[in-house]
Amino acid sequence: MEEQTPQPEPSLFERMRKRLTPEGVPADDRGRMRMVMESLILHIHPSKVETTSMKWTYTWGLGGLSALLMTILGGTGIILINNYTPAAPQAYLDILEINSNVWFGELIRNLHHWSANLLIVVTVLHLIRVFVTGAYRPPRELNWLIGVAMLLLVLGANFTGYLLPWDQLAYWAITVGTSIISYVPLIGQWLTQLVLGGPEVGANTLLNFYSMHISFIPLAIFGLMSYHFWRVRKDGGLTIPKSSKQTEDSKPERVTTIPNLTNREMIFALSWTAALLLFSMLVPAPLEGIANPALSPNPAKAPWYFMGLQELLLHFHPLVGAIIIPSIAIAGIFLLPFFDLNLKSVGVYFRSQRGRALTVLAVGIALIATPIWILLDEYILNWTLWLPTWDTLLSNGLIPLAVIALPLILLDDRIHKFFQADTEERVLFIAAFLFTAFIVLTLIGIYFRGPGMNLYLPWNMPTVVH
Repeated sequence: MEEQTPQPEPSLFERMRKRLTPEGVPADDRGRMRMVMESLILHIHPSKVETTSMKWTYTWGLGGLSALLMTILGGTGIILINNYTPAAPQAYLDILEINSNVWFGELIRNLHHWSANLLIVVTVLHLIRVFVTGAYRPPRELNWLIGVAMLLLVLGANFTGYLLPWDQLAYWAITVGTSIISYVPLIGQWLTQLVLGGPEVGANTLLNFYSMHISFIPLAIFGLMSYHFWRVRKDGGLTIPKSSKQTEDSKPERVTTIPNLTNREMIFALSWTAALLLFSMLVPAPLEGIANPALSPNPAKAPWYFMGLQELLLHFHPLVGAIIIPSIAIAGIFLLPFFDLNLKSVGVYFRSQRGRALTVLAVGIALIATPIWILLDEYILNWTLWLPTWDTLLSNGLIPLAVIALPLILLDDRIHKFFQADTEERVLFIAAFLFTAFIVLTLIGIYFRGPGMNLYLPWNMPTVVH
């Protein structure tokens, strides 16, 4: 038998060359990367989705857009941190340095600022979409609670980040915003000192807000967001959209998530990223002069997303306007899934045809009644003058609240009897009315309040005095 010549051991270069694909990526590694990406996608998406649930007009992509904005904020935030010092007055000088001397620094700051503001709007719209389609009902009630908690954290992230430029706009907005905390019964003053790090907004406040803005709040948001998406998958994916006349379950067409849904998500994400970049190139983030505690602007306003709350303080006792009403509102939002339990209309926008009509009616009444009430309270109603011996908590707090709540209760009863509205339609009516009223309060606070927080038409607004 002829002895075989042993073959030489292939070199490392030859072994690598055999493993490489024409694209230059190791075949095994490329397969692993693809498997990892698909596993990640299928961790938050089912393997197949209903074609109806992929319609933009059902979800509007609001959940995915929120995740995209958080990703942009995380990336731009890391860059900004590397060029920022949380100390006054150096913080303001660093912002000027970022805008002037850091490559693309102003663009990155603009992108961070506008993405943060847009995130509030998108998160609110996402919760509204979930509410009006009934997608918060069992088994998705836990995810609703997580979504509301994330909205509160997003507001906290924006509020703490608002102070970081250390300019006049930020300083006085935070001064007004944090003053609301002092109205918390018993612990208000202690809580205010804890948040501010002293009796007023100062260097300690800047450091406190910076710490919360880059650590606890974003970690909590990303953690809850990850769990939120996993719960969507765990609860069976998105609710199946139905027309208002289609309340019985059917068997819709199903397609694979990859590539049918992922391709749409990629196009959506790229389009929004391009739009945000373009907007950030054209519209700079606001920056006024360096913070000056001795020079108060007139008027001093809270950040825009708290202007509805500041407007309430102009009409109610602080305990009622800043604590009782917001607490009732937040508690009501958290408890929605537990007293609106009709599963038949899940996936139906505004519950039914009657629900749509009632929503339009609620919005219309709120658009008319809210400005009328503000004008009456501004120029005619004067509860403290009419009841001089009464405690202001009663005369300017609980009595006006009762005067507003009573007509709303009577209106709800009328809706129930006249339109034969069921519980879910009545919940929809009340929620639409209150949300529209709050939007009107916010817009009035932003555009119609001038010096001394008096009412002015926007085109007659006096020049703001700094």
